[in-house]
Amino acid sequence: MKDFTNYSLLPYNTFGMDVKAARFVEYESVDELRGFLIGRQEKDAPLLHVGRGSNLLFVSDYPGTVLHSGIKGIQVVQDTEEFVDLRVGAGEVWDNLVDYTVRKGWYGAENLSLIPGEVGASAVQNIGAYGVEAKDLIVAVETVAVETGALRVFTNEECHYAYRESIFKKELKGKYIVTYVTYRLQKKPVYHLDYGNIRSELQKEGGELSLAGLRQIIIHIREAKLPDPEKIGNAGSFFMNPIVPVQQFEELLKMYPEMPHYKVDEARVKIPAGWMIDRCGWKGKHLGRAGVHDKQALVLVNLGGATGAEVVRLAEAIVRSVKEKFGITICPEVNFIGEKQ
Repeated sequence: MKDFTNYSLLPYNTFGMDVKAARFVEYESVDELRGFLIGRQEKDAPLLHVGRGSNLLFVSDYPGTVLHSGIKGIQVVQDTEEFVDLRVGAGEVWDNLVDYTVRKGWYGAENLSLIPGEVGASAVQNIGAYGVEAKDLIVAVETVAVETGALRVFTNEECHYAYRESIFKKELKGKYIVTYVTYRLQKKPVYHLDYGNIRSELQKEGGELSLAGLRQIIIHIREAKLPDPEKIGNAGSFFMNPIVPVQQFEELLKMYPEMPHYKVDEARVKIPAGWMIDRCGWKGKHLGRAGVHDKQALVLVNLGGATGAEVVRLAEAIVRSVKEKFGITICPEVNFIGEKQ
């Protein structure tokens, strides 16, 4: 187990915030994690569990202990003619898992290609892209209770998954740490092509559809509009796409007939937050050293040396603009950690 004090969190937040944790602990097994939790002292509080920090914005140093999973491994736990179940360590890089499933010829995860972060975060955040969400694949989530060190396995239903939501982000936030996630992949072709510009990109490639080809198309689409965190600090999509009642949507459509949208059910419609932010004139603009990406208005970026507080101020200004223009309150998908300076 790795254990450091006054530890830089630069490798653990894709926004590139140069902040430190009073203590940093990386465990490599469930037993190590339980040992830490059971033996921790008051001075170790508060606790924060991170992956690669692709969904975090540090606005100050962290005064407590930051935990990180080093639990690795991909294990086949059930194999039938129709599907295969994989038990995966929470510390595995998410896109490495997607690449593995595609190379094996197993369907289901390919639309989630190139999403940053680790496996444990996929179960907490219910990551999603291009018509697919982690909840569509998850069978079970293994956890350790923070207070007692007790083991608990959550079924998919017990995770209370919704759009970018789970029980781990709401009722049980901070109460459990994910150690393993079991996913179910299909052995027969199951493609999701009706979200975004997947079909048009497919036509550019000659219209031939394959699992590996679809993964490359998704990667190409994401790379074309999302900045590489290694080159410019960002946390991917900063805001969640709002879901509004049909009546509100229909009123907006009268004013903005070109507005893109996606039907959720008979009563609700999802509207792309990036489109609204763009219409408010924010794309490519900045406040201080924090800015809006010039190719995707949903992405906020660190232009160099920005503080977390600067990014927060920019986000708050964007929320106000969207509310004033569209009457919709958009909410950050990114978690703010610490206090504004």
